[in-house]
Amino acid sequence: MKPVDKMVMLKFKKLFVMFCTITFGFLINSHECKIVQFIFGDSLSDVGNNINLAKSLAQASLPWYGIDFGNGLPNGRFSNGRTVADIIGDHMGLPRPPAFLDPSMNEDVILQNGVNFASGGGGILNETGSLFIQRFGLYKQIKLFRGTQELVRAKIGDTEADKFFQQARYVVALGSNDFINNYLMPIYRDSWTYSDDSFNQYLLQTLQNHLTVLHGLGARELMVFGLGPMGCIPLQRVLSSSGECQERTNNLALRFNEGASKVVANLSKHLPNATFKFGDAYDVVNDLINNPNKYGFSNSDSPCCSFGKIRPALTCVPASTLCKDRSKYVFWDEYHPSDSANQLIAKELIKKLGFQPVNQTDSPSPSPSPSPSGD
Repeated sequence: MKPVDKMVMLKFKKLFVMFCTITFGFLINSHECKIVQFIFGDSLSDVGNNINLAKSLAQASLPWYGIDFGNGLPNGRFSNGRTVADIIGDHMGLPRPPAFLDPSMNEDVILQNGVNFASGGGGILNETGSLFIQRFGLYKQIKLFRGTQELVRAKIGDTEADKFFQQARYVVALGSNDFINNYLMPIYRDSWTYSDDSFNQYLLQTLQNHLTVLHGLGARELMVFGLGPMGCIPLQRVLSSSGECQERTNNLALRFNEGASKVVANLSKHLPNATFKFGDAYDVVNDLINNPNKYGFSNSDSPCCSFGKIRPALTCVPASTLCKDRSKYVFWDEYHPSDSANQLIAKELIKKLGFQPVNQTDSPSPSPSPSPSGD
């Protein structure tokens, strides 16, 4: 071989080695920035955190919770089926984030699916839900999110991590426990420290502070769920002397929604690159409760899972009696909506806020088809 040809071959080999090294290194170190969700919430969004909190009294760990989801066994959701966040996420093509305390949780799971920090009994305020012993309030959930970020940054580096967290979608869905399991219970200090107005201001200011922290941690596209007519959940009805909705409780929800809507709009306007939205389904849920037949339901004042005439049942257990047609009941237990009601709520929020699919190449997680009758 001529000297010139040898030199050409040597250069070619060097270039080939460099190409392979760069390409191989790229394949090892790069991570596709998939768009995922990070969910902060209470029992309406919990998908298994409280099941892993051994001392928590707020549990959905026994049948018949989860009867219309997957294999029909309890999975941590406080319903017979899906949460509102499940359904909206499916519509958007987002993977369903596992619970933070899920044993399978690691950096790769976070990058592929996001994380759900929601915890039954949790609230916007730290003191909310203390009767449940163990639960994650919003402050704690954000603290856990900080730890999650550290894991991801160590895995893919700051630049890719910033991109990952800023592209993600965020859901904040708390507030009902701050009233029902705090302010409206005389055993809590907040119930005699504040008036209705001053407590609402305290709650809204705390919410604003937490949302600002989340923005500082990368949240750019975030939705805050409003409260429904809390005074009409079965528990509130059965505790009233008339069996009707408790007007004061509903008014507190309306005041919170009015204030939270303004907080979210103001933050979205003034925080850099923020697209914060407020999801208010109060009116449609209120209409559903007052006119269930209009929406294909037959019962909107009592739980599908109960002890018959023994009320309040507080939770659903194997000894409970199930209604004949779960798809016709607005409420699954004394506190929480059924899968069918969550479907209606999610549909309303999708319509109001115009959610569009974001992961075009991925198929949404399969949605269960609730069995129409009890087993």
